[in-house]
Amino acid sequence: MKAPIVGALAGLLLTADAASAQDKPIQADKIILVGDSTMAVGSGWGGAFCDRHVLSALACVNMGRQGRSTSTYRAEGSWDLALNEMTTPGYQSVWVLIQFGHNDQPGKRSSTDLATEFPANLRAYVAEARARGARPVLLTPLARRHFKDGRLQNTLAPWADAVRAVAAETDTPLIDLNASSADLVQRLGAMEAARLSPGSPPPSFEADLRAGNTPPTPPAATPPPLPHGHHVEDFDYTHLGPEGAAVIAALVTRDLIPVAPDLAPRLVP
Repeated sequence: MKAPIVGALAGLLLTADAASAQDKPIQADKIILVGDSTMAVGSGWGGAFCDRHVLSALACVNMGRQGRSTSTYRAEGSWDLALNEMTTPGYQSVWVLIQFGHNDQPGKRSSTDLATEFPANLRAYVAEARARGARPVLLTPLARRHFKDGRLQNTLAPWADAVRAVAAETDTPLIDLNASSADLVQRLGAMEAARLSPGSPPPSFEADLRAGNTPPTPPAATPPPLPHGHHVEDFDYTHLGPEGAAVIAALVTRDLIPVAPDLAPRLVP
């Protein structure tokens, strides 16, 4: 009985060797997400994007950080880490999705000047990514979900305009997330748009939300200081819960496919 078994095993080994000889090296790409909390894991759309919308031959690295602007992302060293990710060998092409604006606004500790510093910082990110051989894509900032009398108050519109201008000036592909998310939120209305948020609105908010208004949220509990950010659990009109992350990640994917056709075969709509 041993001879037939040995012969069968030898045949399997020969078949495996033949298959191995025909294997081709993997042709893999990488996509790096650079931005603020509206992109970061646990508070933005980036986690859902990497989890649901990329195929296995596309490495997805989410480097979104809570509370960062175009200035502080660089100052703390996160941009240097992203540059290092761009030069890791073995990938056919590396794409970098760059989304800032929320923490560049006045009143933030990390704010930048809209007319000068913010666009200059974006230009530098684009130029330095290209110098590493990467392919940058700019995103306008995710719209906040503030309503008054049934109309969305798009407070990030000027920053979205600045991103559009830099994209046109530098011939950089653009995902107009501000426009697409604002359109979505306006169609949903204040009450339904609240489902995109982390947590749930307090019961006392229901009457205002049904009337098309967003009452001010109470101050969020201050988490213990952590070097890598934290998951957002308090209800607000900026960040995303699991449902919101899934919806916005699908929007980003939909709009990435036409501006990055070389990447499209690696994406799951």
